[in-house]
Amino acid sequence: MEDSEPLLATRSEERRLNGHCRCGTHTLSKMVEDFRRRLKYFFMNPCEKYRARGRKPWKLMIQILKIAIITVQLVSFGLSNEMMVTFKEDNLMTFRHLFLKGYKDHRLGSYALYTKADVYDHIYYIMDRYINLPNLTVGNLAYEWAGGKYTPLSVCQEFYRNSSIDPENETFDIDPHIDKDCIFINPVQSFDNSSLNFSIDFKRLLSVNIYLTLKTINLQTVRHHELPDCYDFHVMIMFDNRAHSGKIKVDVKNDARIYECRDWKVEADKNDYLLLLFDSVVILACFTSLILCTRSIINGIQLQFEFNTFFHAYYNKIVTWSDRMEFVNGWYILIIVSDTLTIAGSALKIGIQKKYLTDYDVCSILLGTGTMLVWVGVLRYLGFFKKYNILILTLRAAFPNVIRFCCCAAMIYFGYCFCGWIVLGPYHDKFRTLDKVTECLFSLINGDDMYATFLQMRDKGYMVWLFSRLYLYSFISLFIYMVLSLFIAVITDTYETIKHHQKDKAPVSQLQAFIAECRDQPESGRYQTDEEPASRCLSPCCCF
Repeated sequence: MEDSEPLLATRSEERRLNGHCRCGTHTLSKMVEDFRRRLKYFFMNPCEKYRARGRKPWKLMIQILKIAIITVQLVSFGLSNEMMVTFKEDNLMTFRHLFLKGYKDHRLGSYALYTKADVYDHIYYIMDRYINLPNLTVGNLAYEWAGGKYTPLSVCQEFYRNSSIDPENETFDIDPHIDKDCIFINPVQSFDNSSLNFSIDFKRLLSVNIYLTLKTINLQTVRHHELPDCYDFHVMIMFDNRAHSGKIKVDVKNDARIYECRDWKVEADKNDYLLLLFDSVVILACFTSLILCTRSIINGIQLQFEFNTFFHAYYNKIVTWSDRMEFVNGWYILIIVSDTLTIAGSALKIGIQKKYLTDYDVCSILLGTGTMLVWVGVLRYLGFFKKYNILILTLRAAFPNVIRFCCCAAMIYFGYCFCGWIVLGPYHDKFRTLDKVTECLFSLINGDDMYATFLQMRDKGYMVWLFSRLYLYSFISLFIYMVLSLFIAVITDTYETIKHHQKDKAPVSQLQAFIAECRDQPESGRYQTDEEPASRCLSPCCCF
């Protein structure tokens, strides 16, 4: 290789430099060899460093420990999070059965009303069920007490301010401004439909929203050695008439707020302290790993500057950017990010267990991402074995080409997305919204649900049917047979290149060519000497 040719003449280069300085040939040669040996030691794997200097692979041992304890921690928190999610979903289903008249599970998403009498009947039914809730429910539901009184149920109408609509004569006069009118029902007072001044103008009506707040306690966590959570459920029952199509859709939405119970007492359980101790061990292990990896990155950056100065002084050449990046270990950066996320997630988990915090979603994201990165980081240590590092080398070498290829393919992909959304959206459920289009087309690329996508367009108009066929056939042919094949070819070409270099064992950069001239093996004992003085001599005219 042309870039490595000057490095193969190291001895002649040293003799040329000796004529311009007072250092002896032996001193200069030893300085270069010591620095070359120092670079080689820096890029050794933990096993080689142990054979060279007896340095124990602390980072490797900590990473193995982290994989075990972080996985156990994630499983423990996952079970707790699963109980919380299940409790919220079960309560939402409970609210549907309690407050929607005649609700059946199989009608989820299709609950609708079509007559005025049904709308009034369902609204009064909700009011009555809310007032008699303590006598109906089998759960631990209760009314919210705030400000010295119970939070009332509110029924709010949203409607156009003024309108005159006459479908028979095809005339209308409408003010698009929206007004809102609410009535409130106290849960501890008697309720009579005839005493309510409640009426609906269906021609102007946009929606009727019923708001109510209920409280409960999740007791199932006690069996898993956790303190129970208290919940506030802010329930909204919406009668949606925005389409004015004669069909009023009814849906129940539930927004839960989790907080620490005001006054609680649970018999002491030593397992609670063991969980806190385990989380503290996880934080300590991650913090230790964070310090060690940060120190390694700092040492690598310092050695990078030394090599850049050394190379410029002795060979009068500028170190390439790719060679300089070799000193910054990306795996250490990944581990640092993982440790930071895990430490933050573990701290949140401790707060959740002690009921100081209730951010389950944030904690899940932190712990989940941290655990994923820890497992991905195992690839670094598998890469020390030549039969396993081919994946890592291929991914690293192919990444720039893959990014450029994906940017070009994305232009075509988004073009099809916008076209399908605007043309097929009114006739096909999978193209109804832009996010559904992107999901549908990505599924088609992977060969999923093709026949069902074609089938739903059979009964449409001839023009739409013809366009859908041209659209789908061209997209599938282009992306499956061409774009996807080219994408695989980019990866395959990089893989073959990496295999060729590994087989020939040829240095591919100035840095690797420089280090390759060091023939000292880790078992030689040459790495046991103190090499720091030689590493500080970065000028061709400096002497010991």
